[in-house]
Amino acid sequence: MANVKSNHGKPVVVKGMDDPWNVWYSELHDGCCGLTLKIDRVLESDRSEFQRIEVLENRFFGKILALYGSLMVADNDHNAYNEMMAHVPLFCHPDPKQVLIIGGGDCGTLTEIMKHPEVEKCTMCELDQKVVETARRHFPHLTTGLDDSRARLVFEDGQEFIHSGNDKYDVIILDLSDPIGPATNLFQKPFHQAVFDRLNDSGILAAQAESPYFDQGAISAMYGNLRDIFPVAKLYTCFMPIYPSGYWAFMYCSKGPDPINDLDSARWERLKLKTRYYNIETHRAAFALPQFVKEILK
Repeated sequence: MANVKSNHGKPVVVKGMDDPWNVWYSELHDGCCGLTLKIDRVLESDRSEFQRIEVLENRFFGKILALYGSLMVADNDHNAYNEMMAHVPLFCHPDPKQVLIIGGGDCGTLTEIMKHPEVEKCTMCELDQKVVETARRHFPHLTTGLDDSRARLVFEDGQEFIHSGNDKYDVIILDLSDPIGPATNLFQKPFHQAVFDRLNDSGILAAQAESPYFDQGAISAMYGNLRDIFPVAKLYTCFMPIYPSGYWAFMYCSKGPDPINDLDSARWERLKLKTRYYNIETHRAAFALPQFVKEILK
């Protein structure tokens, strides 16, 4: 999935006097609430050209990847995000041969896409090569998709990649970090319009869309932009314990296919994909929104 997902907090490390390794890592929302994990080991801490990269270890979550102070993926919490990013759009497209991922540095979404034999080529455009290298070392189960001959890896700014090329895609997935810093422009309407132009006639866009609990303004603005551009624009959600509020949103947008009426359940039954979170029932249920989320979309 690149990357996530919330950059509203900063890491806080506290060392206790009674324990030589009483280290805690907190990702805070607006400085007032968040998730705190006891860190058993710091496996790696480094900086790339673009961000700080850390690999931590927690007894429950296992290895955890943190980028710019935000928790991205963990051994025990990655399936929901990656599976819902990949399988929701692919099981709705009638013939998903050409797929593009913008972001996705940990390669989890790419690996899920490679489970679909209909896909002829999946291009992943990631800005930060060091994130992919870190994922290769510490999260090999997420990066197996890189070994597939259908996978193509490009290290380039996603905005430049979209605007400079002319290839068309059946599915485009925006597996982006938060709408700050280098990723800010990738959440704006001109970029969404450019993505629309790079999709084939039945093309589908899936994009991570932040927390419906903490980021309501961002979701409302993003939904408004996409609704103006795409004939079909709907929000869906999943459960992600390491992300802010534990509740995460995605945008499903298309030039035609509907996420419920055009869901190819027969293909799901035929492929028998090995998943931990996604199935046909969770696919349908993901589009059933609580009332407070519906109010955001008004």
